[in-house]
Amino acid sequence: MRERLQHYIDGKWVDSEGGRRHEVINPATEEPCAVVMLGSQADVDKAVAAAKRAFTTFSKTPVAERKALLERIIAEYKKRIPDFAAAISEEMGAPVSFAGTAQVGAGIGYMLGTLEALDGFEWEEAIPGTPNARMVHEPVGVVAAITPWNWPLNQICAKIAPCIAAGNTVVLKPSEECPTNAAIFAEVLDAAGVPAGVFNLVQGDGPGVGVALTVHPDVDMVSFTGSTRAGIQIAKNAAETVKRVHQELGGKAPNLVLEDADFATHLPPTLQGVVANTGQSCIAPTRLLVPAARKAEAEAFVKNYFAAVKVGSPADEGAHIGPVVNKAQWSKVQSLIDASISEGANLLEGGPGLPDNVNRGYFIRPTVFSDVTPDMTIFKEETFGPVATITTYTDLDEAIDLANKTNYGLSATVSGTPESAADVVGQLRAGLVTVNGWAGVKGGAFGGYKQSGNGREGGKYGLKDFMEVKTIAQF
Repeated sequence: MRERLQHYIDGKWVDSEGGRRHEVINPATEEPCAVVMLGSQADVDKAVAAAKRAFTTFSKTPVAERKALLERIIAEYKKRIPDFAAAISEEMGAPVSFAGTAQVGAGIGYMLGTLEALDGFEWEEAIPGTPNARMVHEPVGVVAAITPWNWPLNQICAKIAPCIAAGNTVVLKPSEECPTNAAIFAEVLDAAGVPAGVFNLVQGDGPGVGVALTVHPDVDMVSFTGSTRAGIQIAKNAAETVKRVHQELGGKAPNLVLEDADFATHLPPTLQGVVANTGQSCIAPTRLLVPAARKAEAEAFVKNYFAAVKVGSPADEGAHIGPVVNKAQWSKVQSLIDASISEGANLLEGGPGLPDNVNRGYFIRPTVFSDVTPDMTIFKEETFGPVATITTYTDLDEAIDLANKTNYGLSATVSGTPESAADVVGQLRAGLVTVNGWAGVKGGAFGGYKQSGNGREGGKYGLKDFMEVKTIAQF
């Protein structure tokens, strides 16, 4: 069992002051696999103080120097891919093949996208019609980065890369459900030569370290990825000090299947988004909206697709899916499955309980429901498991209304010919709209509408969101 009992503060690994031990449970075996020390207020204070001191000098470094630093980080990161994959697989249940490719690769993608955004970025802009005035982009200050367990490196890199590129300093609090990859990431930054205090890691949970960071008077910005419920509380905490709050929250993405969709061609790349990472993706397109005239065809196709999904140990190589992250998440998915049955949805595949080939662990049967209506719980609540629903529509106006009938707006998917999809994408209220696929793109801006958050990550827009804008005028 791995032990990571220190925090990384001011360029050194240090013992916690008053922290407490926390065991990480392997979701496939239900047994402890790692131990970390959850931090205290004193640990947070030390980390924020280090970041504040480092900001004085790091904020003034040349852009070329920060770009070179990011390049060194990427090089060191790649050396640790096997270590990242093993930790993520054990702690959050991603199959080791998926962890070493998609999970680790997502982090590299964000760092490369930030590097590309730096090229040609306009740090100064003239103000039209005002010859003696200009606008400049400057670092925002000390950033608290609070990241989730489901795509841990993806979200760590989505925040740390633009922070460093912009000249900010950071205190990272990763999820206590999957903490070891963050400790390895700290080792990567140390090996790359990140100056002391620029990056700090304090392990902890939300009520402890998370709250301490969001209310801290010397934290200038909070960047949070997680549930909408937690995001609302963070915004309230941060309001007392009027710090910037940057959030990527929950989702309930539709998959609008158009009349002219070729199911064999267009559906597999979008259905893959429901089962990849065991459905634990905020952009998973779980709500299939299909033409009423093609209902039976859609039911048969989706049922067969989910029936073919293999479930197995995350320690094994292969294209199967693993468990969900913990018992609480397993229970939540089970309750949504049970609620769907009791509310009258038609169970086509899967259902409650463990898959037949396992007798322990937090594994979910890949599940499909049809005849799901907008008033049902599963149509409205984020599932975070390999569960898809089918809802029918009679015309395109109804389809778009159903797609937008959610409090969330993180992403939306369209399945069909590109020509037909072109008429639809602009009508979907989401920060990411994909056609015949489900993931974002390197260099694109990622973030949500409505209760899916505010702000963007990735590319030049993500870089700008970690900066202040100053107007300078000479009279």
